[in-house]
Amino acid sequence: MNVNELREKFDNISYNSFICKENQDDLEISYFYQLGEYDFTHKINIPKKKFFNLNNLKEKDVFLFNLGLVELISYYKLACPKRVILRAGNLDEEQKEFWKKLFYKGLGEFRFVNNIDIPYEDFVTFENATKLQFRKSQQDKFFGNLVPIGGGKDSIVTIELLKVQKESNTCFIVNPRGATIDTVNVAGYSMEDTVEVLRKIDPLLIKLNGEGFLNGHVPFSASLAFLGIFCALLSEKEYVVLSNESSANEATDEETGANHQYSKSLEFELDFVKYVEKYINSHIKYFSLLRGMRELDIAKKFSEYKQYHKIFRSCNVGSKNGGNEWCGKCPKCLFVYIILAPFLEKDELIDIFGRDLLDDLELKKYFDELTGKEKTKPFECVGTREEVNEAISMIKEKYKDNLPALLK
Repeated sequence: MNVNELREKFDNISYNSFICKENQDDLEISYFYQLGEYDFTHKINIPKKKFFNLNNLKEKDVFLFNLGLVELISYYKLACPKRVILRAGNLDEEQKEFWKKLFYKGLGEFRFVNNIDIPYEDFVTFENATKLQFRKSQQDKFFGNLVPIGGGKDSIVTIELLKVQKESNTCFIVNPRGATIDTVNVAGYSMEDTVEVLRKIDPLLIKLNGEGFLNGHVPFSASLAFLGIFCALLSEKEYVVLSNESSANEATDEETGANHQYSKSLEFELDFVKYVEKYINSHIKYFSLLRGMRELDIAKKFSEYKQYHKIFRSCNVGSKNGGNEWCGKCPKCLFVYIILAPFLEKDELIDIFGRDLLDDLELKKYFDELTGKEKTKPFECVGTREEVNEAISMIKEKYKDNLPALLK
């Protein structure tokens, strides 16, 4: 089915309600959405930790209502309906503009891949179907850092740079896997002292994707942002410290401006900070510690942390279905190899990735996309075209006449 047929058949998606149930061992948050005849339940479970202040849950609703809006994007993209009907709570006009921009730019890659050519003004509107409005949280007793750990080099650099404040740091993981758990342990923290979040997509979403509804990338980092500030409320942390670098600001596709990393960009960060300050809580601060750094700068710093080299993972293919490996065949693997190669010896790289990826001509397509020979970069979290070429120049100088196949 194409987007026009779907938008005609499914004119709106409704955000009906949400509940937060406190169980003995966890908090269970459920969101209820409706698209035509289809009802969805999106679940988030947060295991209780001894350092949580559950008294703060009295101000939870404003956090959870907004979190439900960003999680709605996964279900909205099935048909890209023209309207979002708000029954769980309402938004003022400024809030509606924030969400309209996030839906449109956050789904930039999704629109590009699915050839969706709908102007910004017509993409989506938000309509209040209730007078229920959530008051801004007044909680102000916060201290220390909540640090999202993704298992890759960036969050490792952040947690290492923050080691001088180790006692006030708390790690934060969404859907824990091998690399994230290993990172926490190697950094000297424990899972008992880590905030864990388990996100569960409604299985009906996967079923409908298989039946021809639209599918594609959603702005997960925006979900992470709203999850982060809620978990900061629970753990009484003042700062949610991200690991997004300056390279995330570059468009993935030059012509359309679509950016795989929009929700990691400075543009989103500034919009989000302003939104949280005005509508959710003025005392929880969200920012990226690495914003002033490029991927190349981060790779150089990461190369010093040898203790993480065998356990970090950034490959989305290798992490699917609970996996914890480098596939060695995707653009993300090639990019990480390239960006580390100026700072690590070849045998060290092979020890991490299993082989010399720069010697694999089957990766030439990705190589051309990363270096800018093609107008569109891989839709992955990769660096800018300029710094990829800078890294390649450094590798060529390092290897002299003994160049691997892709560099030849």
